[in-house]
Amino acid sequence: MRIAMISEHASPLGAGDQHAHVAELSEALVELGHDVRVYTRRDDPDLAEVVLTPSGVRVVHVAAGPAQPVPSGLLLPHMGEFARVLSEQWRESDWAPDVAHAHFWTSGLAAVTAARQFGIPVVQSFHELGAAENEAKTQGPSRSGYERALGRAVDRVVAQTQDEVRGLVRIGVPRARLSIVPAGVNSDRFSPDGPAVPRDPQRPRILSVGKLVERKGFGDVIQAMRYVPGAEMVVVGGPSPEQLPADPGAKVLRDLAEQFKVADRFRLVGSVPHHDMPNWYRSADLLVATPWEERSALEAMACGVPVIGTAEGALTETVVDGLTGDLVPARDPRALGGALRRLVNDKVRRFTYATAALDRARQAYSWKRVAAQVGSIYSAVTGLRRSGSNTTGVNTEAMV
Repeated sequence: MRIAMISEHASPLGAGDQHAHVAELSEALVELGHDVRVYTRRDDPDLAEVVLTPSGVRVVHVAAGPAQPVPSGLLLPHMGEFARVLSEQWRESDWAPDVAHAHFWTSGLAAVTAARQFGIPVVQSFHELGAAENEAKTQGPSRSGYERALGRAVDRVVAQTQDEVRGLVRIGVPRARLSIVPAGVNSDRFSPDGPAVPRDPQRPRILSVGKLVERKGFGDVIQAMRYVPGAEMVVVGGPSPEQLPADPGAKVLRDLAEQFKVADRFRLVGSVPHHDMPNWYRSADLLVATPWEERSALEAMACGVPVIGTAEGALTETVVDGLTGDLVPARDPRALGGALRRLVNDKVRRFTYATAALDRARQAYSWKRVAAQVGSIYSAVTGLRRSGSNTTGVNTEAMV
């Protein structure tokens, strides 16, 4: 099957969680025998128009907007041009997709606009909704409206969790149009075997991963560290190490660590290339994932690291409470601190959790398994189109 991945800002050649998701899914689909092309916006004038990755995925750089990085919240005005280029390429070349899979809401607008001209079915992955991100201040009040219209216009919406399904239904996407396929993890790259970042063996390491923003919940972990004397908290993520001293988010966390008298056991690392993350997971005794959506929990589990997370959102589906880790009430530093203390002080329990976490990550979240499930959705929507069943029934003329 010919598959067009539309991912305007998350190129599989880039670094970060979003880029990795598109890359891993595309590579797994190629391994299953599909022909995959990823269309992403050109953000550097020196990029080749087409790049063939070692795994066999073709990355097509689309000229839409300036050939420089543009924040994802400012990409909407360029999606009409993105759609026009897609239409031209599919019309004028000998390669047109059997199905288009859009990642993120702005990509979906471009995909629907281009694909409708050729009768190509569109599958949509939002990854995160505007309401969840609480980005109305930067992306305008219309984002939820776009997401609602897009969810009704595409042939199928792929959600990663039941929590995401509930959010989509709340904004008006028909439940019958939704399918659930979890995110995957590369268990060859993320595994217990391999090097680890050096650490003090006498000091338990508690790891947290993510951008240095309030919704990641690092402040709760800092407060919880009061109840785990002797342990250190390491945060990976945010700006580069060189930019950390001037970063506002980093300053907030450092000030909190001083306020709660744990500054001597608190460390900010800054951004780390995604391919180096296994080394950081392996160095940790446990991972704390306090936001309600966090890819790092799955990657840590694949490295054989138990997870303590908040009993909200995706973590309630990824972490099996009392088996692969512990779930605690959200925004409750005292409860979090108690859970951290118990697990840090119980090596047998940590080992049991780690073994179960590793098994769950490998069995339920392999990219091969995820790609097979997504491929079944592609087959279903292309079959409906061939049979003449139009599942959209929504006018998308004014979407971009």
